Amino acid sequence: MRLRIVTPLSVVADEDVDSLRAEDASGSFGIRPGHAPFLTALAVSILSWKTAGTERFCALRGGVLTVTGSTTVAIATREAVAGDDLATLDAEVLARFQSDADEERVEHVETMRLQMNAVRQMISRLRQGADTGQFR
Repeated sequence: MRLRIVTPLSVVADEDVDSLRAEDASGSFGIRPGHAPFLTALAVSILSWKTAGTERFCALRGGVLTVTGSTTVAIATREAVAGDDLATLDAEVLARFQSDADEERVEHVETMRLQMNAVRQMISRLRQGADTGQFR
């Protein structure tokens, strides 16, 4: 089956593979040739695949995996780093991806707080205007 991993800036992998393992929110899963059509959101994780007995790896910063036509596996991700050394990918790259994801969550929460404060201030001013008869 054909594996294609793409980011917005590059094609990280485009090759024939015998099998692969990936991870989504429900856990780890495998795909072999003949797999049913499938769509899932990938977690920040390491994808592994075998080609002619050789195992390869790719650290993924989340993404979407689709299996189409039982012969093609396509992965679209924001960032990916392929390599043959699992220890390096796990220790350095995956830790950086996880740290980036954590920072994005914190930024999202802060943005939501700012928006909620702005809405509260607008409601407060509208109430003050209604109480004084300014908005009749």
